[in-house]
Amino acid sequence: MKKGIWIPLVVLSLGTALGLSSYSATAADAIKQMCPYANFPNLSNSVGAGTNYAKPDVSVACTASEVIVESNGMISFPFVKMTPNSLKEQDWTWHIPLAPKVASSTTSIKNVLGTLGFTVTGLPIYGPTEGPMPSTQAFGDPAYNKILDSCGGHTGPSSEYHQHAIYSPAQCNLSKQSVVGYALDGFPIYNNVGCVDKACKTTVKLTSGYVMVGNPTTNSWDAYNYVKSSKSTVLDACNGRIEPDGTYGYHVTETFPYIIGCYKGTPTQQAGNAGAAMAPMNVAPQRNAVPQRRPEMDKKKMGPPAPPAPQKISAKN
Repeated sequence: MKKGIWIPLVVLSLGTALGLSSYSATAADAIKQMCPYANFPNLSNSVGAGTNYAKPDVSVACTASEVIVESNGMISFPFVKMTPNSLKEQDWTWHIPLAPKVASSTTSIKNVLGTLGFTVTGLPIYGPTEGPMPSTQAFGDPAYNKILDSCGGHTGPSSEYHQHAIYSPAQCNLSKQSVVGYALDGFPIYNNVGCVDKACKTTVKLTSGYVMVGNPTTNSWDAYNYVKSSKSTVLDACNGRIEPDGTYGYHVTETFPYIIGCYKGTPTQQAGNAGAAMAPMNVAPQRNAVPQRRPEMDKKKMGPPAPPAPQKISAKN
């Protein structure tokens, strides 16, 4: 696993060439200050999934433009089997913008079967819909169908643990985290408590604006409609809001869509397992594929990832 802050060689070379040794140091310091190390909890003392399972291994690094998170995909709490699938180590690497920006239009996640983000405990985040199996719950709401564990996740066909919702009892190691994850557009995912002012002297519980209009046992997106509200405690259609400091952030909610309703920024295209479709049931995993969608969903293209920087300064989470 790679550890640390990555510093582009071009910055170091320019500083050396101009005799500005302090320039590269200042650039490195700026990146360190922006890199969200503090949002990733120390899991070294967590109980893990159980006997004979590997413990979670998560690292975070930053370049001048990216946050890079690597994880073995192992949970930090006891494994409870909610699906027919086992739990195995994975190889996750996510690249997201260090300084995300709100896009001119949102990007739909409707019926995307694959990674939309990741938790600060190193677990992939999927959308509020399941795959085609079992047929009685095809593309249904996994929370409504009660197939998630007490932390809001379960294992998929590749034996990968992933979150469809985020619940934060102490055992999930997220109860003390304000930021519980990041979307692939780089924006943070906060818990369901929102600050009313910059100093956060007053907080409120935030809720989803989606209303159930059908039966989400199957085809979850057809069972909910977003209803805009004038209440400041109701989130937007992407399940986020403009924070008191002017930045954008998503918030987890107790009801659909649970984590993300759409991308507010521009999601980065991932490589490897992080960019793969969720494998179909009873079929060998197909990695490095485009995330699966049902035919009727829109096909807005995601932008390319920024190239990785070649040099790092070690700084362990």
